Formats: sequence, C-alpha cells, structure tokens
Amino acid sequence: MLRLCFAVLVMASSLSNTVNAEDRLLPVVKLSIMDRVITVELADTTVARTAGLMYRTRLPENSGMLFVFPVAGIHCMWMKDTVIPLSVAFLDETGKIINLAEMVPKTLTPHCSASAARYVLEMGTGWFDARKIKAGDWVMQLPETGR
Repeated sequence: MLRLCFAVLVMASSLSNTVNAEDRLLPVVKLSIMDRVITVELADTTVARTAGLMYRTRLPENSGMLFVFPVAGIHCMWMKDTVIPLSVAFLDETGKIINLAEMVPKTLTPHCSASAARYVLEMGTGWFDARKIKAGDWVMQLPETGR
C-alpha cells in the first residue's frame, strides 16, 4: 500500500512538471493606458510573481502580465528562463509609470524601478515605444491585490 501511494505521488509530481507554461491559469484583468485597452494576467502571489512569463513561447498582441506587490518598493525584473523579448513598465501605487526598460531574453540583467513601485507591467518588446507611452503616463483600472 505504501509503495502504491509513493508511486501515485511520483506520477502526480511528474505530470505537474510537464504542464506547459501557457496552461497556467492566472486571473485575467483589463487595464487601460491612454486610449489602449490591454488584457493582462495577474501575478499577485509570490508563486505567480516568481514564475512570471518564464517558458512562454508567445504573447498575444495587447496582452501581458501585471505583477502586483504587497508593498511599494524598489522591485527588479530579469529574464532568466524567459524566451520572449519583453518591455517592462514600473508603476507607482497610483498607476503612474515611473520608468520603462527593454529586456533581453534568457539574461540575468536586472531592470529595476527608479523609485518605489507597487506594480510592474510586462508587454511584448517595443509595445510601449510603438504606442508612444512613456514615464509619467497612467495605467488605469489597477487591482488592489498583492499577497
């Protein structure tokens, strides 16, 4: 009986490790920036923030991930195990963009907020620049979560 339980646990563990990153289910919310509406997955737990967009092979147009931190602070992002090139916006508690950065896939180069950030928004590379979105602009409809 003990062997059977162990075998089931090993099989369950193996199956959970083979699930595609695209199959992770995170809450999805709509945000607006200027005249743009975007759809973002909500990374508002430690586990979700740690995984981020790692191992994803695609990111639909006007879609991204919003990292919500429990408290504002200097938060840094990097691209280890992330294969999609991304742009990142650091936002304060009110949704104002503090600074932006372009991130290169599969690197450990840290990209940090220039001042205390509560949110970090990742979109496909060049997304903000192509829409002339810059530091000082506002992201609206931000959620109040962060665990």
